[in-house]
Amino acid sequence: MTARIAELAPGYDQSGAFPADSLRIAHEAGLLTATIGESYGGRGARVEESARILHRIGKVDPSVALIAAMTLNTHARQAVQPHWPEELYARVVKESFERPVLVNHARVEPELGSPARGGLPSTLARRTPDGWSLSGTKRFVTGAEGLDWFLVWATTDEPEPRVGTFLVPGGSPGIEITGRWDQLGLRASGSHDMTFRDVEIPYEHVIGIGPYGASAEQDNRAGASLHLPLAALYLGVARAAQSFFHTFAHERVPANLGHPVARTERFRRTAGEIEVLLAGAEQLVFGGAARVDSGDTSYTPEQALGARVLADRHGVRAVELAVRLLGNPGLARGNPLERHFRDIQCAPVHAPQEDISLLAIGTKALNP
Repeated sequence: MTARIAELAPGYDQSGAFPADSLRIAHEAGLLTATIGESYGGRGARVEESARILHRIGKVDPSVALIAAMTLNTHARQAVQPHWPEELYARVVKESFERPVLVNHARVEPELGSPARGGLPSTLARRTPDGWSLSGTKRFVTGAEGLDWFLVWATTDEPEPRVGTFLVPGGSPGIEITGRWDQLGLRASGSHDMTFRDVEIPYEHVIGIGPYGASAEQDNRAGASLHLPLAALYLGVARAAQSFFHTFAHERVPANLGHPVARTERFRRTAGEIEVLLAGAEQLVFGGAARVDSGDTSYTPEQALGARVLADRHGVRAVELAVRLLGNPGLARGNPLERHFRDIQCAPVHAPQEDISLLAIGTKALNP
């Protein structure tokens, strides 16, 4: 499975096209449905298994892994605490076992930015005789072109406004890509800007609706453990970069040296530093995930947030070390290391970003 996705990855990176074939391969391997709860007929994969799945896919194509992560995360949350309309979710599960069904949240807005920093959405859900009509623009909606369901965060137009997540089928009239994803890394993730223009959905297609106010804002501590699989995804990218670094070191034989550069002290020392960075980060991420799965109540949200902060730092640093040592070959287009270097830059971008996580961790440390 990973070999087939790896073959397709360079082409998708170059074109920026939606990686439909790779996602189909992942689906055939049962990876897109791994976290569906056992009560719904799924495998019920938990945090550690999710982390290892995304680590493995992240090594070959992190764009595919990120799109998969959003769907896996949705099913994982439902398995832990059911909150979808039961009939609707049962339908989604049935279809998911038959074909790749992709789900993702649409939360970030042009004016608001990331909800992780507070604030409420300007996207409006207007009551209609038959349900809701949604209008607004969302940014960075990963996998937008292939999503079967958009989970749109919006404010109601009621006399006493409420905030909730509205379940919008991907093929609904009124949904339009209004800003194409054209970033340095994860070019095939299709994280486009989406505009919803009077998109109509049934009244019951809403979850987590509540009063307009601070309680409706994003809680960065809640579900912090679900950030561990995301950290694992990018450690997979760093491991792929490490693999190329090792191959280069064994194959590169300068004429004035007469043997592979892998035998030089400079390369061995850097190889050692890269391994320490990645092995340490993986211990934090996979070890933390295992503690979550075991029900260890001493493992706190702050520890999970901290594990992701360090994993992101270590992954970025490890790839940077490899690129610096290789010099020009490391930055040559078409070179796998150049792609890994671009992709790893996306690791610290995901909400909650490092400063928000450190604020939560520091607040807890100062007020135990």
